[in-house]
Order: sequence, then structure tokens, then C-alpha cells
Amino acid sequence: MSETANTTSPIFGRLLTAMVTPFTESGDVDEKATAALAQNLVDRGHDGLIVCGTTGEYSTMTDEENENVFRIVKEAVGERAHIVAGVGSNDTNHTLHLASRAEAVGVDGLLVVTPYYNKPTQTGLEAHFRTVADAVKTPVMLYDIPGRAGIPITPAVYRSLASHENIVAVKDAKADFTAATEVMETTDLQYYSGDDGLTLPWMAVGAVGLVGVTSHVAPEAFRQLIDATVAGDLATAQKLHLELAPVIRAAMSRVPGCVAAKQILSWQGILDSPAVRLPHVLATDEETALMRADLEGSTIASTLIR
Repeated sequence: MSETANTTSPIFGRLLTAMVTPFTESGDVDEKATAALAQNLVDRGHDGLIVCGTTGEYSTMTDEENENVFRIVKEAVGERAHIVAGVGSNDTNHTLHLASRAEAVGVDGLLVVTPYYNKPTQTGLEAHFRTVADAVKTPVMLYDIPGRAGIPITPAVYRSLASHENIVAVKDAKADFTAATEVMETTDLQYYSGDDGLTLPWMAVGAVGLVGVTSHVAPEAFRQLIDATVAGDLATAQKLHLELAPVIRAAMSRVPGCVAAKQILSWQGILDSPAVRLPHVLATDEETALMRADLEGSTIASTLIR
């Protein structure tokens, strides 16, 4: 593993958020709110943004809407942050089409999720990723999330894919530390935690940073947690890890992440509307009460509008 590549200067930075896509009450992409949210996140310590990923509800959006959001965010903060476009699909040709559109915008990276629903073999999985990487010049971040895709990426496939010059990073949401350690030991792939609550343990075993959801609503605390971990200040990192626990619980365990993030951002006055698209729906009264209870007394309690 290259220390310079993996621990000193991560290609996409250390703190990234899988950004929600703001919608108007009528269901359209809210372009002004999208740009404003991107600026807010970068102003508050983000190194990069994942746009039109799962949390961005890309699968409910048209290709034209996805490309428009790539462009809006790139124009808003592209001079100050790394922009990684979610282009994954369960259809390789569709992924190639979205990747081409993202490259035309000039994004800094492409997030390519494991093809979901189809459940290909590992050989098919590798062929999918290689086909995408062969077709682009933009660096690729693989997204390993068997909870949604149904299958993991095995260490053997990671080792093979690591030889491709365009495949540079991994967003890991399967929490298999043993498998990841094997890959980090034997390749130069840069690992990012894909689980907000596991940021500290992930970085302790060699991950370079976080691609988060809760980081929408507590960016300063996640910035401090990451910086303390990099600096070797375990006591501070542990303190922040525990302080963030109720915030992460509110954002990640009550309702889907995009629903929770938009709701909390609206409570913070950052979004005008928590609108989502079907099949997602707004949190129920019972769910919002649980989220508010999680957040009362938390490190972000003072940011909530009463």
C-alpha cells in the first residue's frame, strides 16, 4: 500500500457527504436550494460531495435531472471541493450513459455502485466495473453495499480491479473489517467509511475518511472527529464518536437516510422543504417524535428551530 496515496493526501479528501437532492413541494429539483446546500456543506468543512447517489434519490430522477444536478453542484462549489457523481445502475449501459454525462460536466470522480437486483457473479461484477472504468478517464470510486445490492465485492475482485488505473477508491458500507484490511494491505485502493457510526473504527484500520449522511447536519463535529483521528488524538476522537451517537441514530435508524437528512436540515432552517419522491415518503408524526427525542440534548440540539 502506498502511504502517500492512501493516508496523506486522499484523492477526494477526507470528509464527503452523499448529498440529498432538494425538491420543491411540487416535486421538481430545487436548483437554488441545491446550490445553496452544496455551498453550506463546503463552507462548514467538507472536502467533497457525492451528488446523485442513493441519498440523492438519483433512481427517482431522470438522466437529464441527474446531469443538471451534477452541473449545479460543480458550478456552485467545484473550485473548492471534489465533486463525485453517482452514476451507478444495475444496467451497465445505463451506467456508461450517466458516466458520459458526468464526465461532460467535468466532475472529479464517479461513484459506481454494485449492480443491484441482478445479483451477478463476481466475474460479472468485475466485468461491469472494468467496462465502466475502461470507458472513462475520470477516477472511479466503487460502492460496496450488499444490504442494497444483495452481493458484496470480494477481496479477490478488489485486488484485480485495483490494477486498473481509473479505479482508485472504495465507499464501503458492509463493515467487513477483515476483508477490507486484506484489500488495504495488498492494494492502493483508498477506503472511505460508508457507515456514519463506524467512521472512527474504519479510520483506525486504515480508511482515509467518510462518505456520510449525518454529516449533512453535523459537519463540524465530523470534521473534528476525522481530524482528531488523523492526528492520533484518540481521546478526542472517542469523545466525538460518542457525542455523535444520538445524531447518527436520528439520521440513520428511524427512517431512510434521505428522509431523515432532509427533515433535520429543514428543522435547522437549511432546507425550506423536506420533500422526497416516491417510493420515499415524509416521516410520520411518530417517527419525527423519535428523531426529535434523539436530538434533544445532542451536540446539534441548539441548531434546531423550535
